[in-house]
Amino acid sequence: MKTERHDGRSLPFLTVLPDDYDPAISYPLVIMLHGFGAHMGDLAGLAPAIEDKGYVYACPNAPLAFDFGGGYTGYGWMPRQNVASPEEVEAAREKSEALLEDFFEEAFEKLNATRGKVALLGFSQGGAMTYRCGLKSPDVFAGLVALSAAIFDPEILRPRLPDNRDQPVFVAHGIRDMQIDVETARATRVFLEAEGYQPQYREYNMGHEIPFEVLRDLIPWITGVLPPLRD
Repeated sequence: MKTERHDGRSLPFLTVLPDDYDPAISYPLVIMLHGFGAHMGDLAGLAPAIEDKGYVYACPNAPLAFDFGGGYTGYGWMPRQNVASPEEVEAAREKSEALLEDFFEEAFEKLNATRGKVALLGFSQGGAMTYRCGLKSPDVFAGLVALSAAIFDPEILRPRLPDNRDQPVFVAHGIRDMQIDVETARATRVFLEAEGYQPQYREYNMGHEIPFEVLRDLIPWITGVLPPLRD
Protein backbone atom coordinates (compact mmCIF):
# COMPACT_ATOMS: atom_id res chain seq x y z
CA MET A 1 0.00 0.00 0.00
CA LYS A 2 1.11 3.59 -0.53
CA THR A 3 0.60 6.49 1.85
CA GLU A 4 0.31 10.10 0.70
CA ARG A 5 0.09 13.30 2.74
CA HIS A 6 -2.27 16.14 1.80
CA ASP A 7 -2.55 19.63 3.28
CA GLY A 8 -6.33 19.69 2.88
CA ARG A 9 -8.74 22.62 2.82
CA SER A 10 -9.59 22.32 6.50
CA LEU A 11 -7.42 19.54 7.95
CA PRO A 12 -4.18 17.85 6.89
CA PHE A 13 -4.76 14.19 6.11
CA LEU A 14 -3.19 10.98 4.89
CA THR A 15 -4.55 8.68 2.23
CA VAL A 16 -3.60 5.00 2.18
CA LEU A 17 -4.18 3.38 -1.20
CA PRO A 18 -3.77 -0.09 -2.73
CA ASP A 19 -0.60 -0.62 -4.74
CA ASP A 20 -2.65 -0.99 -7.94
CA TYR A 21 -4.98 1.91 -7.10
CA ASP A 22 -7.02 3.19 -10.04
CA PRO A 23 -8.44 6.70 -9.40
CA ALA A 24 -11.18 6.10 -11.97
CA ILE A 25 -12.66 3.39 -9.75
CA SER A 26 -14.90 4.23 -6.78
CA TYR A 27 -13.48 2.15 -3.95
CA PRO A 28 -15.25 1.79 -0.60
CA LEU A 29 -13.72 4.34 1.78
CA VAL A 30 -12.70 3.87 5.41
CA ILE A 31 -12.09 7.10 7.34
CA MET A 32 -10.11 6.77 10.59
CA LEU A 33 -10.04 9.42 13.35
CA HIS A 34 -7.14 9.25 15.80
CA GLY A 35 -7.29 9.79 19.55
CA PHE A 36 -6.03 12.53 21.87
CA GLY A 37 -2.29 13.13 21.77
CA ALA A 38 -1.76 11.23 18.52
CA HIS A 39 -1.70 12.36 14.88
CA MET A 40 -3.06 11.41 11.47
CA GLY A 41 -0.49 8.64 11.04
CA ASP A 42 -1.52 6.84 14.21
CA LEU A 43 -4.26 4.65 12.73
CA ALA A 44 -2.91 4.46 9.18
CA GLY A 45 -1.11 1.26 10.12
CA LEU A 46 -4.47 -0.46 10.53
CA ALA A 47 -5.16 -0.20 6.80
CA PRO A 48 -3.13 -3.21 5.59
CA ALA A 49 -4.38 -5.26 8.53
CA ILE A 50 -8.01 -4.56 7.62
CA GLU A 51 -7.77 -4.98 3.84
CA ASP A 52 -4.88 -4.04 1.55
CA LYS A 53 -6.61 -4.10 -1.85
CA GLY A 54 -10.34 -3.49 -1.67
CA TYR A 55 -10.53 -0.18 0.24
CA VAL A 56 -9.08 3.29 0.22
CA TYR A 57 -8.41 4.99 3.57
CA ALA A 58 -8.28 8.58 4.75
CA CYS A 59 -6.87 9.72 8.11
CA PRO A 60 -7.31 13.40 9.06
CA ASN A 61 -5.23 15.24 11.65
CA ALA A 62 -7.12 16.76 14.58
CA PRO A 63 -6.97 20.58 14.70
CA LEU A 64 -5.83 21.24 18.29
CA ALA A 65 -2.10 21.01 19.04
CA PHE A 66 -0.85 20.09 22.53
CA ASP A 67 2.74 20.34 23.75
CA PHE A 68 3.63 17.15 25.63
CA GLY A 69 7.22 18.22 26.28
CA GLY A 70 10.43 16.76 24.96
CA GLY A 71 9.74 18.24 21.55
CA TYR A 72 6.62 16.13 21.04
CA THR A 73 3.38 17.69 19.83
CA GLY A 74 0.18 15.67 19.88
CA TYR A 75 -3.24 16.60 18.55
CA GLY A 76 -6.80 16.38 19.76
CA TRP A 77 -10.35 17.03 18.63
CA MET A 78 -11.15 18.76 21.93
CA PRO A 79 -9.36 19.57 25.20
CA ARG A 80 -9.44 16.99 27.95
CA GLN A 81 -12.59 17.34 30.02
CA ASN A 82 -10.64 17.52 33.28
CA VAL A 83 -8.72 20.64 32.20
CA ALA A 84 -11.40 22.61 30.32
CA SER A 85 -14.90 23.79 31.10
CA PRO A 86 -17.90 21.98 29.58
CA GLU A 87 -18.53 25.05 27.45
CA GLU A 88 -14.97 25.02 26.10
CA VAL A 89 -15.16 21.31 25.35
CA GLU A 90 -18.47 21.67 23.52
CA ALA A 91 -17.19 24.64 21.51
CA ALA A 92 -14.19 22.56 20.45
CA ARG A 93 -16.45 19.64 19.50
CA GLU A 94 -18.55 21.96 17.35
CA LYS A 95 -15.48 23.36 15.61
CA SER A 96 -13.99 19.91 15.01
CA GLU A 97 -17.33 18.69 13.67
CA ALA A 98 -17.46 21.55 11.17
CA LEU A 99 -13.87 20.91 10.08
CA LEU A 100 -14.57 17.21 9.68
CA GLU A 101 -17.68 17.87 7.60
CA ASP A 102 -15.52 19.86 5.17
CA PHE A 103 -12.83 17.19 5.25
CA PHE A 104 -15.38 14.48 4.41
CA GLU A 105 -16.46 16.40 1.32
CA GLU A 106 -12.86 16.86 0.22
CA ALA A 107 -12.03 13.19 0.80
CA PHE A 108 -15.10 12.06 -1.14
CA GLU A 109 -14.09 14.27 -4.06
CA LYS A 110 -10.40 13.37 -4.01
CA LEU A 111 -10.95 9.64 -3.70
CA ASN A 112 -14.02 9.38 -5.95
CA ALA A 113 -15.95 7.89 -3.04
CA THR A 114 -19.67 7.16 -3.06
CA ARG A 115 -21.87 8.23 -0.16
CA GLY A 116 -23.26 5.16 1.51
CA LYS A 117 -20.08 3.22 0.77
CA VAL A 118 -18.06 4.78 3.59
CA ALA A 119 -17.19 3.53 7.08
CA LEU A 120 -16.21 5.94 9.86
CA LEU A 121 -13.86 4.60 12.53
CA GLY A 122 -12.48 6.41 15.55
CA PHE A 123 -10.33 5.67 18.58
CA SER A 124 -10.89 7.46 21.92
CA GLN A 125 -11.62 11.13 21.12
CA GLY A 126 -11.81 10.07 17.48
CA GLY A 127 -14.53 7.64 18.49
CA ALA A 128 -16.44 10.42 20.23
CA MET A 129 -16.26 12.41 16.98
CA THR A 130 -17.34 9.30 15.05
CA TYR A 131 -20.54 9.22 17.09
CA ARG A 132 -20.96 12.99 16.73
CA CYS A 133 -20.50 13.09 12.96
CA GLY A 134 -21.64 9.62 11.98
CA LEU A 135 -24.89 8.93 13.78
CA LYS A 136 -26.66 11.84 12.09
CA SER A 137 -25.67 10.66 8.60
CA PRO A 138 -26.64 7.02 7.99
CA ASP A 139 -27.05 7.85 4.30
CA VAL A 140 -23.34 8.69 4.15
CA PHE A 141 -21.77 6.20 6.56
CA ALA A 142 -22.60 2.53 6.06
CA GLY A 143 -21.19 1.73 9.49
CA LEU A 144 -19.54 3.31 12.51
CA VAL A 145 -16.69 1.96 14.65
CA ALA A 146 -15.98 3.33 18.14
CA LEU A 147 -12.84 1.92 19.77
CA SER A 148 -12.14 2.78 23.43
CA ALA A 149 -14.62 5.64 23.12
CA ALA A 150 -17.89 6.93 24.51
CA ILE A 151 -20.69 9.43 23.96
CA PHE A 152 -20.18 12.28 26.40
CA ASP A 153 -22.89 14.57 25.00
CA PRO A 154 -26.06 12.42 24.73
CA GLU A 155 -28.45 15.31 25.35
CA ILE A 156 -26.90 17.21 22.44
CA LEU A 157 -26.89 14.17 20.14
CA ARG A 158 -30.41 12.92 20.91
CA PRO A 159 -32.37 15.60 19.00
CA ARG A 160 -30.02 15.29 16.03
CA LEU A 161 -30.54 11.56 15.53
CA PRO A 162 -32.25 10.59 12.26
CA ASP A 163 -35.47 8.63 11.96
CA ASN A 164 -33.46 5.75 10.50
CA ARG A 165 -31.81 3.98 13.45
CA ASP A 166 -30.62 0.75 11.77
CA GLN A 167 -27.08 2.03 11.07
CA PRO A 168 -24.57 -0.68 12.10
CA VAL A 169 -22.30 0.32 15.00
CA PHE A 170 -19.32 -1.67 16.32
CA VAL A 171 -18.10 -0.80 19.82
CA ALA A 172 -14.99 -2.24 21.50
CA HIS A 173 -13.90 -1.29 25.01
CA GLY A 174 -11.41 -2.53 27.57
CA ILE A 175 -12.46 -3.50 31.07
CA ARG A 176 -9.09 -2.15 32.26
CA ASP A 177 -9.30 1.14 30.37
CA MET A 178 -7.89 3.85 32.65
CA GLN A 179 -8.59 6.70 30.19
CA ILE A 180 -12.29 6.12 29.53
CA ASP A 181 -13.89 3.95 32.19
CA VAL A 182 -15.79 0.92 30.93
CA GLU A 183 -18.88 2.12 32.78
CA THR A 184 -18.95 5.14 30.46
CA ALA A 185 -18.89 2.83 27.45
CA ARG A 186 -21.69 0.76 28.98
CA ALA A 187 -23.74 3.93 29.47
CA THR A 188 -23.16 4.70 25.78
CA ARG A 189 -24.50 1.27 24.88
CA VAL A 190 -27.59 1.89 27.00
CA PHE A 191 -28.12 5.24 25.28
CA LEU A 192 -27.79 3.75 21.79
CA GLU A 193 -30.12 0.87 22.52
CA ALA A 194 -32.68 3.17 24.16
CA GLU A 195 -32.66 5.26 20.98
CA GLY A 196 -33.35 2.24 18.79
CA TYR A 197 -29.85 1.22 17.68
CA GLN A 198 -28.50 -2.31 17.95
CA PRO A 199 -24.74 -1.83 18.42
CA GLN A 200 -22.41 -4.78 18.34
CA TYR A 201 -20.86 -4.09 21.73
CA ARG A 202 -17.82 -6.04 22.93
CA GLU A 203 -15.63 -5.79 26.00
CA TYR A 204 -12.06 -7.05 26.15
CA ASN A 205 -9.50 -7.73 28.84
CA MET A 206 -7.43 -4.73 27.78
CA GLY A 207 -6.69 -1.09 28.53
CA HIS A 208 -6.88 1.92 26.21
CA GLU A 209 -5.57 0.21 23.07
CA ILE A 210 -6.32 -1.73 19.89
CA PRO A 211 -4.89 -5.24 20.29
CA PHE A 212 -5.15 -8.17 17.89
CA GLU A 213 -8.25 -9.47 19.66
CA VAL A 214 -10.18 -6.35 18.66
CA LEU A 215 -9.00 -6.52 15.05
CA ARG A 216 -9.95 -10.20 14.89
CA ASP A 217 -13.57 -9.21 15.57
CA LEU A 218 -13.54 -5.85 13.79
CA ILE A 219 -12.20 -6.90 10.39
CA PRO A 220 -15.00 -9.36 9.49
CA TRP A 221 -17.54 -6.83 10.80
CA ILE A 222 -16.21 -4.08 8.52
CA THR A 223 -16.02 -6.33 5.48
CA GLY A 224 -19.58 -7.47 6.16
CA VAL A 225 -20.99 -3.96 6.56
CA LEU A 226 -18.88 -2.42 3.80
CA PRO A 227 -17.78 -5.12 1.36
CA PRO A 228 -14.36 -4.42 -0.18
CA LEU A 229 -13.96 -4.03 -3.92
CA ARG A 230 -13.11 -7.32 -5.59
CA ASP A 231 -11.67 -7.95 -9.03
